[in-house]
Amino acid sequence: MNMLKPVLVVSLLLASAFVVAQTAAPNSTEAKIKKLIEPRLGEGAVVESVRKTNYSGLYELHVGGDILYTDEQAKYLFVGRVLDSKSFKDYTKTRIDEISRIKFSDLPLESAMKSVKGDGKRVIVVFEDPNCGYCKRFHQTLQGVDNVTVYTFLYNILSEDSSVKAKNIWCSADRNKAWDDWMLKNKEAAVAPASCTTPNDKIFALGQKMRITGTPTIFFADGSRIPGAVDAKGLEAKFAAVKSEAAAQ
Repeated sequence: MNMLKPVLVVSLLLASAFVVAQTAAPNSTEAKIKKLIEPRLGEGAVVESVRKTNYSGLYELHVGGDILYTDEQAKYLFVGRVLDSKSFKDYTKTRIDEISRIKFSDLPLESAMKSVKGDGKRVIVVFEDPNCGYCKRFHQTLQGVDNVTVYTFLYNILSEDSSVKAKNIWCSADRNKAWDDWMLKNKEAAVAPASCTTPNDKIFALGQKMRITGTPTIFFADGSRIPGAVDAKGLEAKFAAVKSEAAAQ
């Protein structure tokens, strides 16, 4: 029995090493690609992940909020979208949507303006800049949409006075009215008292972390996003898709 113990221990160690090697092996190519390609993408570029695809042996590179492709030797870089030639399904867009999802429950909704219409069961979060023309267009679209709760984060990225306008709106006695007056009627809110504090800096930092580069950016309850304004038909279609996805889970 005593003589068998060392043999048994050695066998177990060898088996463990084999399992570790087998687990690590599939990642060796991805690690090599990351090491080769990252310095070639420019200063500050970070390859967040490398993943082999089913598209003729291409490897997917997740860089920032974008998807790029390369070969196994990292010799070529492919910039563009991969489409199914029969169905024209956009595989690249699908992957970008996946990596852009957020955890909706983590959003600091107490730092947003809240508007409820009808039963309010359908929920969206919108990042908007007071000086954004497309945001005004989307705000007009929302006037015809019922049974929705809209959380609006004032995300000031377009003009120097965006923060000033956002502060005046946030510090108004009725924020929603002040926001509607500005977005629908171009009526500016009264100047905010100097003592009034806003979540402007907090929301700006949040938007940067979430890689929001334009306004409006709309988030849905499933964590998916739509960058840019969408019309009523497109919004309803998205609500239906989110509902179907939730029902299927």
